[in-house]
Amino acid sequence: MFRSRAAGGVVVDPAGRVAVVRQRARTWSLPKGHVEDGEDVLDAARREIHEETGLADLELVRELGSYTRPGFRLGLPEAKTITLYLFRGPAADLRPLDPANPEARWVSPGSVASTLSNPADGRFFRRHVLPLLDGG
Repeated sequence: MFRSRAAGGVVVDPAGRVAVVRQRARTWSLPKGHVEDGEDVLDAARREIHEETGLADLELVRELGSYTRPGFRLGLPEAKTITLYLFRGPAADLRPLDPANPEARWVSPGSVASTLSNPADGRFFRRHVLPLLDGG
């Protein structure tokens, strides 16, 4: 089984909306992607968010934690460990730079978990992120 690391974030704008991205025109996710060899996890999160949303001026709030979920790579099973960070972002139009992620949009925090295509991503958001956003 393949094992991989991914990093990304929950980016919240001044209106309290959260950025979500459409991947390969099929699924919705929080902006995240693979950590490259020798890359720091936080740096990978910032790079992936920039590629998938166009946002670069982000304020780190805190690390949210990590979780592992099953997936597939090259048609074979993969265990992907995802580390997410909470960021404050500007009020800005989202303009993805990565053609594999053609769309990004702001959604209300209460809509995020149901928008995310992978159930594990939705569960993590509901349990670990939504209480922080509801609390201010």
